[in-house]
Amino acid sequence: MATIRKEILINAPADEVWDVIRDVGAIHTRFAPGFVVDTRLEEGGGARIVTFANGNIARELIVTLDNDTRRLVYAVVGGRASHHNASFQVFPTPEGGTSLVWITDVLPDTVAPAFTGMIEGGATAIKRTLSSPRPQPLGM
Repeated sequence: MATIRKEILINAPADEVWDVIRDVGAIHTRFAPGFVVDTRLEEGGGARIVTFANGNIARELIVTLDNDTRRLVYAVVGGRASHHNASFQVFPTPEGGTSLVWITDVLPDTVAPAFTGMIEGGATAIKRTLSSPRPQPLGM
């Protein structure tokens, strides 16, 4: 099994980053806009349909959403991989930012290069989006 590990350093507090990640239906607006163009939650909230800018569509089962450890685990059902499991976990950095760790396991190993390319593109969009300055409320 191929494992792809990506650490993304984000200039934003861990609580803010986790708030975005745990909003599993808003990938296209809050987490990776431009890389993901649409996210639809299935009835019951146990899965989401994600449409990527390159036209790929994935059905992702939400396996774990753990607020205590700030960890989201999802699995892609169908597609090129016979197995796909991934997680995002949020860690605060001493400087007040965030280390976002994205780990993906895929089978067969031959699909790993394609997934690595997607992860690199996603990481760029995530870093750009979450490190952007947040608008301050009026009166601040």
